[in-house]
Amino acid sequence: MDEVVYLMDELSQDVSVPRNVRKHASDSKAKLLKENESLDLRCATIISQLDDLASDPNVPSHGRTFLYTIISKLEALAKS
Repeated sequence: MDEVVYLMDELSQDVSVPRNVRKHASDSKAKLLKENESLDLRCATIISQLDDLASDPNVPSHGRTFLYTIISKLEALAKS
């Protein structure tokens, strides 16, 4: 989970991606760290939100790659 949190921090501080992506990364990190829901549910919710962002045409290609990396790590985290 630490790696996913780190990646979300990196994305939320990357000024080359749109502000809405940075905000979603920050919000997703907060949601992931809340322990009032099961980890699977938190991961699924975040994956859905990040997947929607990845299809936004305003997101640069490196930002999209970053989002897919985070999604992949979240899927692995949810399965463990």
